[in-house]
Amino acid sequence: MDFTREQRQGEVRERVVASGFVRAADLADAFGVSLMTIHRDLDFLQAQGWLRKVRGGATALPSAQFHGSVAERMSTMAATKQRLARAAAGLVVPGQTVLLDDSTTCLHLTREFAGRTPLTVLTNSLPAITALAKEPGVSLIALGGSYFPAYDAFMGLHTADSVAAFRADLLFMSTTAVTRGRCYHTSPETVQVKRAMMTAATRRVLLADHTKFTRDGLYALAPLTDFDVVVVDEAVARDEVRAMREKGVEVLVVEKG
Repeated sequence: MDFTREQRQGEVRERVVASGFVRAADLADAFGVSLMTIHRDLDFLQAQGWLRKVRGGATALPSAQFHGSVAERMSTMAATKQRLARAAAGLVVPGQTVLLDDSTTCLHLTREFAGRTPLTVLTNSLPAITALAKEPGVSLIALGGSYFPAYDAFMGLHTADSVAAFRADLLFMSTTAVTRGRCYHTSPETVQVKRAMMTAATRRVLLADHTKFTRDGLYALAPLTDFDVVVVDEAVARDEVRAMREKGVEVLVVEKG
């Protein structure tokens, strides 16, 4: 079967994500192209955030295996994320400057701003930019940089530099995992941008549903004590909530209904 370049790159991405590691030589044989062509494909997919090139081939980024597409993440724990977003929106005061990260949990927040305008919102999330572009009363600032389709967001050094040019009253963000009182993520690009956001915000709010407390991540972002408020659902273990409060963290537990 003959593949267009786009089709081949899509197949390569799927094979790497499914297998975890694929040899470049095996990919060249499978698609009947040169090793140089496969390396160009891998360079392209690495730049988009789907995989990481290593000696002899490529490995899937944990984020590509773990998170799935933005659409898939939006549908996962959707009702819980909506409840967290609704509760977190109560912290917003009209006239504030608000930072939003690229998480799907915070994407739900964009639906809660209508009654809290005027607001200035800064974000690196393309879906959030699209959602807020025509929202009356919202002054939108898009944080640019390198676009990562795997996250549907702008990431990396240029994005972090863009964040540093601003000062926000309030930051809303989520995390991949919470382990031993610390937030973790699966890519250094994500950590780089989120650290810049935390530095740029006067008040920091973390939204984390109970599944985040059962996961692991590779790259440490920050301890929970670096946040002013942590918003969780009622399914987070009581021991976890107690441990956070004992460390001085303000925890807002959102009950069902």
